[in-house]
Amino acid sequence: MKTPALIFKPRKEKRLLNGHPWIYKTEIDRIEGDFTDGDIVDFQDHRGRFLGRGYANTQSRIVARLLTTERQTIDASFFRDRLLNACSYRDQWVHHTNACRAVYSESDLLPGLIVDRYGDYLVVQFLTLGMDRWKEAVIDILEDHFHPKGIIERSDTPIRRHEGLSSVKSVLRGDCPELIDIQEYDRSYLVDVMNGQKTGFFLDQRENRQVVAALADGARVLDGCCHTGGFTLAAAKGGAREVIGVDTSADALMLARKNAAHNAMDACCQFIEGNIFDCLRVYNKNQDQFDLIILDPPAFTRGKSSLPGAVRGYKDINLRAIRLLSPGGYLVTCSCSYHMTDDLFRDVVLDAACDADRTVRVADFRTQAPDHPVLLAAPETHYLKCLVIQVM
Repeated sequence: MKTPALIFKPRKEKRLLNGHPWIYKTEIDRIEGDFTDGDIVDFQDHRGRFLGRGYANTQSRIVARLLTTERQTIDASFFRDRLLNACSYRDQWVHHTNACRAVYSESDLLPGLIVDRYGDYLVVQFLTLGMDRWKEAVIDILEDHFHPKGIIERSDTPIRRHEGLSSVKSVLRGDCPELIDIQEYDRSYLVDVMNGQKTGFFLDQRENRQVVAALADGARVLDGCCHTGGFTLAAAKGGAREVIGVDTSADALMLARKNAAHNAMDACCQFIEGNIFDCLRVYNKNQDQFDLIILDPPAFTRGKSSLPGAVRGYKDINLRAIRLLSPGGYLVTCSCSYHMTDDLFRDVVLDAACDADRTVRVADFRTQAPDHPVLLAAPETHYLKCLVIQVM
């Protein structure tokens, strides 16, 4: 039986040929054959040449996603091979922790699938209709490989609406404790995988937390947007004399306090419920000083249209932070906005330093941890910027 095919418009297949796995509706000339949304289809250029195979969803602006450029059968064995390859990669790169991103969607050639490992538990996200159709097969493979105590689905992201899918949050296999204790270097974190932000913890900042730990000895530290205390605990365990964590979420701060006590670091950690912009304003007014400031705010923009506002927001928050730094102090400032490019982020921080009348130098420019690899052909997989600057 002939596989249905999406036929590209002339010269619209270039991005796919360069390795980008997304196919937009506007790139397709016509559909040959019948299929149900979520089915496997072939991709062809306008001359009928085979380009690849993947799944399609006519309800989405991204009408199809590439799985392979070979004439492979897409079945449970195909997904098993891809999943085991992803796990093998983590075995090479992930150390000193029992928590990591085991599968990162397009970067592991499994578009629409996220798998995060928290000790003996797995948290999964099925973000696309095509991947959702393979849920049972994927879960069986994960259970067979990891033998987890529980597999939790956190497919409660707005992205699914674009695929015509509803939000899902449930325990698929085994059980789910209220909190899971994970280890990261010399720190332990309690993680709420069922109700926490994303899948419960910001695994992508793991190596950047180590940088903070290395800079924190003897320092007075401010952790803006501290969430459940990831950077706060890294600074405290790194030898900071005082760490102040600020966040707007009372629930996140409650868990941050538990994490501080869990690591016997509650004596040097203080947590404030509030808006980091307001807190920075007060600290500036009081002429406070810090030796190390971490800024890891939520994404200020999700699209190009809101980028100018995001630039103003990033400049304002970094300007106020730079003014608070003592001479020789460090700012570890982050952006998880894909549309905020590396160069633009660097320029924004430079503008902030100029307006603050401070001379700064770049000590490091980092990105997401290696268990969140970047697929070079898909720039969307590179989202995290972490700039470490020193005030002279």
